[in-house]
Amino acid sequence: MAVRLFEARHHAVSYQKYRFSPPENLQSVIFSYLEEKKVDPIRLAVDVGCGSGQSTHVLAAHFEKVVGTDISEAQIEAAKQAASFPNVSYYVCPAEELPFADGSVDLITAFTAAHWFDLPRFMKEVDRVLKPHGCVTLSTYTTDFSMHYKDCSERLTEIFTEIQDLLFEYTDAKVNLVVAEYKEVFESVPFQDKRRVTQILDRIPMSVSGVIGFIQSFSMYQAFLRSDPEAAKSLLQKTEQRFLETMGVCSNKTEVEIWMRSACVLGCKGP
Repeated sequence: MAVRLFEARHHAVSYQKYRFSPPENLQSVIFSYLEEKKVDPIRLAVDVGCGSGQSTHVLAAHFEKVVGTDISEAQIEAAKQAASFPNVSYYVCPAEELPFADGSVDLITAFTAAHWFDLPRFMKEVDRVLKPHGCVTLSTYTTDFSMHYKDCSERLTEIFTEIQDLLFEYTDAKVNLVVAEYKEVFESVPFQDKRRVTQILDRIPMSVSGVIGFIQSFSMYQAFLRSDPEAAKSLLQKTEQRFLETMGVCSNKTEVEIWMRSACVLGCKGP
């Protein structure tokens, strides 16, 4: 069964503001795989569970036509309001009911989304809509984050990890697929030609306020917010203050780096 946790307008706004595009080394893994499989030209790429469109924009620069889909009307509205490209369009629909004809799609992607899908039903749709030799790439950042600033990186990472651990109490069971680095997602891909890459390392520059916003966009934080709004808001305020005190700075615009590791499942349909 698919999970619907990202439909509130305020969550869509947070997603649009604080979620970053697929990072450089993850993009490199995906585009290198497509080049290896000779998927060229790709006329139609579909970004499933596109949220507010950050990943869809990345695809737009490479492919003739890109369609972002999401079950959340609020997320799709946020995506449409963002700066876009003439070859990009968006649809509201479930990942398990894609509005495309059999054998019509060259590439299906999902960035930090596939764990929310009903995997058996979604994989049937992937098999149905992909052309022969079409590809699917399903990626997520793992729970392996670290935060870096001058000589206090270790303490900043401890604080970040402490907040993650606290919020895990509010985590949906589907996030276990992320914790397992998409092993089950890999196993569910219905093609013989498939692989899973788990050591994709990237560094994301971000302000301290951006880090707080990133935490705010987590589904587990949003669950905490629904359960105890005052405690949730207080947690963010106190966490930001702890970061600033550790860094010895006053401005939440101070830049840090988030080091992250992604996992990616890649598959190619047969002839």
